[in-house]
Amino acid sequence: MDNISNLFGFLGGIGMFLYGMHIMADGMQKTAGGKMQKFLNMLTNNPFMGVLMGTVITAIIQSSAATTVMVVGFVSAGILTLNQAVGVIMGANIGTTVTAWIVSINQLGDAVALLSPDFYAPLIIGIGALIILFSQSSKKKTAGEIIMGLGLLFFGLKLMSSTLKPYTDMPIFSQAFIVLGKNPILAIIVGCVVTALIQSSSASVGILQTLAINGVVTTSSAIYITLGQNIGTCITALISSMGSKRIAKRAAVIHLLFNSLGAVIFAVGGFIFFSIYKDIALGTMNAVEISIFHTFFNITNTLILFPFSKQLVKLSGIIVKEDAEEKKDREENADLELTMQHLDSRILESPAFAVETAIQEVVHMGEFTLANVKLAMDALISKDKESVDKVFASEKIINKMQNTLIDYLIKVDNLSLNEEQKLLISNLFYTVSDIERAGDHAENLAENVTVLIEGDLRFSDMAIEELRQINDEVYKALYNAIEARRTGDLELVRKVSNYEDNVDSLEAELREKHISRLSKGECVPESGIYFLEIISNLERIADHATNIAGYIKKEI
Repeated sequence: MDNISNLFGFLGGIGMFLYGMHIMADGMQKTAGGKMQKFLNMLTNNPFMGVLMGTVITAIIQSSAATTVMVVGFVSAGILTLNQAVGVIMGANIGTTVTAWIVSINQLGDAVALLSPDFYAPLIIGIGALIILFSQSSKKKTAGEIIMGLGLLFFGLKLMSSTLKPYTDMPIFSQAFIVLGKNPILAIIVGCVVTALIQSSSASVGILQTLAINGVVTTSSAIYITLGQNIGTCITALISSMGSKRIAKRAAVIHLLFNSLGAVIFAVGGFIFFSIYKDIALGTMNAVEISIFHTFFNITNTLILFPFSKQLVKLSGIIVKEDAEEKKDREENADLELTMQHLDSRILESPAFAVETAIQEVVHMGEFTLANVKLAMDALISKDKESVDKVFASEKIINKMQNTLIDYLIKVDNLSLNEEQKLLISNLFYTVSDIERAGDHAENLAENVTVLIEGDLRFSDMAIEELRQINDEVYKALYNAIEARRTGDLELVRKVSNYEDNVDSLEAELREKHISRLSKGECVPESGIYFLEIISNLERIADHATNIAGYIKKEI
């Protein structure tokens, strides 16, 4: 019974550890919110900045696998180039070492004895639970999740360690790690497989550290297993890239190449070193020493391979080649991919980035619609049939964009979001609808142009000038509304309101003037009907611009 109880305790400890990591990372992502959204804007063509951002992002979300999956999504979506992605991937490996240091806190010695997780874990869980249960504030509840996740992580480690302790003197443990220490390939495979199964190098390193706390892990086996764990973490991104674009597969392959090359370099160096210093190989390694090696490996590997980042990109292109069918499919769907290139499901791994991507793509839809409104008015002035056809073709794309965006926003809305992000996503739903309706009015304008061309109907010079005047105000209203959505600038929101007031005044004034011209016989009645329809459609576009700006006002 004791053995069964210890087995259950060990499995429960693993469960607590993994779940603690999950809810802690989830809470930290919510808290980071807007800060994480700014990271993408900081990623330039400077690879060093990519390394820094990859390190910071992974330190926040506690998983290099999750970061790399997001990077694969960003590359697939066209947000990042492969050259930018290399730096982020390298940084992700450095950032993942944070968890190892958290695990080894209670092994740092008497200087930090009071910080021992073994002592404080139950208290931390209790505090986190109380905050979650009794706090009314969403931000405080999120803080409670982070605290409780940290407590569960520590308590899980304690439970795993205590249930393993009775067995650490058994010969099978020492013999197993001696065998792994003497067989680098086998040890690397074990580390790789375990990490691939639990989908987290941070978690697998934590489990290895738990064994090390009990004094059963030899130095050589710990190093080789750690190298394997760094290869195993690539599996998640490789699986994620299956069925994706060639460029996404290349990003995943770059991750594998980077970690594998580093592991081979260190494995060869370790084999030579341990062949000379056999006593060190058979010695034991504690949790802190594993943290030190894990950090040293990832930093050194980055320093070694960072200068060869462009070569890694080229090598990935040789390994992952584009076949004829992929090329044909890419060419056939070029227009749709251009308009909705940023929506990749892998980005959903990070709610903050998913929200930022949603904003970017809604703005992109707005810009596309704004261009179509301008094209419709230009077609009206010039009576260009080719421009009219382009308006109709663009309207079909706008409708596809709406459907794709709505599906994406539904997925984002089901993620773990804070209150501000929830409100933002709700407003983006409405914004997409308003943009699509503005596109419909552009289509109505094009239909009016078609009738005017087919009926050989014309407006007077005065009428044309008036249409230009109201169109300028409408364009400014919609342009500033889209810019306000991009930047969140309240001054732009005020401008939209002013332009919309101008449009309302102009619409009433032009309607009155037009009726006066009709009564005086200065305008053709057949054309007059369409003049009134055109200014009505323009006024409605300005109304939708005001709606878009109004949603932003609620968020500020």
